[in-house]
Amino acid sequence: MTNQRFITILGYVATFTAICMYVSYLQQIDLNLSGQKGGPLQPLATTINCTLWVIYGLFKEKRDWPIAIANFPGVILGAITFITAL
Repeated sequence: MTNQRFITILGYVATFTAICMYVSYLQQIDLNLSGQKGGPLQPLATTINCTLWVIYGLFKEKRDWPIAIANFPGVILGAITFITAL
C-alpha cells in the first residue's frame, strides 16, 4: 500500500469516527430535554473547536473536505447540546 493510499483511507476512517463521536451528543440532548441536564462547558468547547476546524478546512487554499465534513456535525450538535444544557 502506498503512503498516499494509506493517508486517504485514514482520512475516511477518521472522518467517519469523528462524525460518530458527534452523533453521540444526541443522547445527551435527549437527557437534557428530559430534565437530566449535563454540563454546558464541554459541548461549548466542542462547538468552538469544531467551528475553528470547519473554517480551517474550508478556507485553506486547497480545501480540506474531510476535516470540514468531519467537524461540521460537532458545530451543530455541540451547539444544540450546549443550549439544551442551560
